[in-house]
Amino acid sequence: MEGITVDEANKKIDDLWNYITGPDLWITIGQSIFNIIVTILVAMVVIKIGKKIVDKLFISRQRGPFRITQRRETTLKKLLHNVLTYTVYFTAFIMILDSGFGLDIGPLLAGAGVVGLAIGFGAQNLVRDIISGFFIIFEDQFSVGDYIFTSGVEGTVEEIGMRTTKIISWTGEQHVLPNGNVTQVTNYSIHNGLAVVDINIPYESDIAAAETIIEEMAKELPDKYEEIVGTPEVIGVQTLELSHFVIRVIAETPPVFQWAGARIIRKEVKERLYNKGIQIPSPRLVMYTRNESPTAIEAEGEKTVMKQREQE
Repeated sequence: MEGITVDEANKKIDDLWNYITGPDLWITIGQSIFNIIVTILVAMVVIKIGKKIVDKLFISRQRGPFRITQRRETTLKKLLHNVLTYTVYFTAFIMILDSGFGLDIGPLLAGAGVVGLAIGFGAQNLVRDIISGFFIIFEDQFSVGDYIFTSGVEGTVEEIGMRTTKIISWTGEQHVLPNGNVTQVTNYSIHNGLAVVDINIPYESDIAAAETIIEEMAKELPDKYEEIVGTPEVIGVQTLELSHFVIRVIAETPPVFQWAGARIIRKEVKERLYNKGIQIPSPRLVMYTRNESPTAIEAEGEKTVMKQREQE
């Protein structure tokens, strides 16, 4: 095989230089850059218009005979926005490869299908997350804005994506959970809550009198606090402890307000019982000695308690 002569090498260098400095190469590069820019701009416009169309569809849906709840509407809108964005940008990427770089996308897509099949066996968790996310939305397990507990995380749902769910706890931390890990869900935002409050009453107080005081107080709560739905109900004596008995009170609240309702009831009960002369019971300790009988010690203890009350 004969070698390249100096003249041939110089000619090739001249041809390369002429190609680089010539107009054809730069026209081709300019057209490719122009096509890429136009494709990206068109994709952004399509996404913006598509999101507006999705929003208008939900507005029209509210006026129609078939309506959905606000929480479900917010979830579906965010999901459709995400699906639209992913689809448009993927299509734009394929178009850029075709028109911008001049690649034949037919064999590329065929190869991507084979590679995707191979990757699919190793990406089972990804497929599981996507399928689980679909069923979360389809079955309406929870929606954006719901307060839930799942997988050891409790908080408000910020976003439900195709693969992950974002939850913000009440202290501000954001938790990102793969949808495949969302197995058992406790949703506090579906139905009204129930505030359960146990009130300790000393044995020296009359049960009927204590229940009457609490019932009178309970009737005033719905008008004073929007967290209380309806009049709280006094269930009665729940347990008998060492130094007191326990009266249980339950109250219906709006969703997620059962804890606030319980705090309100405790505050109002404490103030009302204190004003009526019923104090919170304190722990008692009875001590025995070898020289004195238990009966004598108990009698002495009762005298001491009576003297303390007379002084008060």
